[in-house]
Amino acid sequence: MKEVVIDEYMDCICDLVSEEVLWSMSDLPQHADVSCLNHCFNVSFVSYLICKRLGFDYRSAARGGLLHDFFLYNWHETGIKNIHAVKHPRIALNNAKKYFILNKKEEAIIKKHMWPITIFPSLHKEVYVIMLVDKGCALMEVFRFGKRKITDKFS
Repeated sequence: MKEVVIDEYMDCICDLVSEEVLWSMSDLPQHADVSCLNHCFNVSFVSYLICKRLGFDYRSAARGGLLHDFFLYNWHETGIKNIHAVKHPRIALNNAKKYFILNKKEEAIIKKHMWPITIFPSLHKEVYVIMLVDKGCALMEVFRFGKRKITDKFS
C-alpha cells in the first residue's frame, strides 16, 4: 500500500524531479540541518496526502508544494534575509516558470503560500493546505521533532 502511494505521488512530480536544477536545492540550507530540497519534499508529500484524503487537487498540491521554495539562493547569507519571507514566493514562482510548465493553481500555491504576509488571499483551498503544512514542517525541522523518514524516500 505504501509503495502505491509513493508511486502515485511520484507520477505527479516526475517531470519536476527529472530536472537537475531542482536537485540543486539540496545544497541550500533551509531550517536547521534540513536542506531546501528536503523541506520542499516534506511539504509536497504531506500536502499531497492531505489533499488526496480531502478530495482536493492533490496533483497541483504535490507540484506546488515541491516548488514553493524554489528561490535557488541561500537566504541565510543574502542581503534580503530580513525580507526573505516577503520576497521569496515571487522569486520562487519566477524561477519555477523558467523551468516548468505550471497550471494556475500551482502558480497560486507558490505565490501565495506565505499568506497573510503576501497580503492577498487565494481562492484555492490547496494553497491553505500548503501554507499550514509548510509552517508545520518548518517547526518540526527547526525543533527536530520526529523522524525524518519522508525525505529519506526521495533524496
